[in-house]
Order: sequence, then structure tokens, then C-alpha cells
Amino acid sequence: MKLFVALIIMLSTALYSADTQPFIDLSFGSLETPKQLTNTLNVALLLALLVFAPTLILMATSFTRFIIVFALLRQSMGLQQTPPNQILISISLILTFYVMQPAATMAYDNGIKPYMEETIGYEDAFDKATQPFKEFMLKNTRESDLALFYRIKGEKNPKTAEEISLFTIMPAFVVSELKTAFEIGFLIFLPFL
Repeated sequence: MKLFVALIIMLSTALYSADTQPFIDLSFGSLETPKQLTNTLNVALLLALLVFAPTLILMATSFTRFIIVFALLRQSMGLQQTPPNQILISISLILTFYVMQPAATMAYDNGIKPYMEETIGYEDAFDKATQPFKEFMLKNTRESDLALFYRIKGEKNPKTAEEISLFTIMPAFVVSELKTAFEIGFLIFLPFL
């Protein structure tokens, strides 16, 4: 919980300098300056990010693979609740942050930092911030799983990686992670049988 509060404080201080405070006005009056609208939108985006953060950790990182493998390892050793779920989740989060650190750093340097410096707009910042995560997901997604989701959508398979939508790669990545996690878990489980 302390880590979560520290993360919120870091994000809020990164978005707002000492001379710029967020402006949230629930009245029906008009905004006086465009900067007030930008600050209000930044607060709304920060809140939306915090709401979707758990889902994004599950859908766009290797957390799912780690937690499933650790749970199967615990099960294969015949341990019911040792180590507890909180410990398994904590270890999985730490390993996920370690694995995802290069992508997160690149996303910050290419997308978030230039946006906060007001050198690029929302759309460019989103594209540049999600690109490293998209590349990570593409490296860890099986082609057959990606093709499955293109067949479900009724679209032709893309010719290049740039044509793949983020909203298509995410479910394919999750399915690939589940398959890989259960394969690893099964291989770990075999010696204990």
C-alpha cells in the first residue's frame, strides 16, 4: 500500500510543478485559460490510469506468467498456503517491474517526458509511450495466437508489425502468456509427481 501511495505522489508531482496546481471545477462556468483545460484533462488522465493500472499490469506485462508459475510451483510442492498469496504476488510484481523496466523507461523518455514538456500532443505521446510495450508484447506473442484474434475479428493478417493494433495484440499476448505459463508450470510440476 505504501508503494502505491508513493507512486501516486511521484506521478502527481511529475505532472505538476510547484507553480502549476491542478484545476478541477465542477461548475458550469467556462474555463478562463486553455492551461486550465489542459490541467483538468491531465488530472482526468491520471485518475483513469490509476483505475486501469491493475488491468494494464495483467494485460500488458509478464505478471500473469510469473504468478501462474509460482502458484503451480507451490501446488506441485504440496504446499497449500505457504508462501501466502501476498508473497507470491509481491515477488511477481517485483520480477515484472524488473522485466518491464526497459520498456517503461523508453515509454517515459519518448512519450511522457516530451508531453510534460509540452513538445508533443496527446496522440503522439500515447503512440510513443505505448510503442515499447507493444514491441514487448509482440516479442512474447505466438503468431498463431495473434492470427486467431485476426480471424475472430474477420480481418486479414497484417504484413508488418506496425499494422497490428494495440487492442489486437493485448488479448493475443494474454493468451500466449497463459499458454507459456501453464507449459512452464507443467514442466516444473513433472519432477514432483
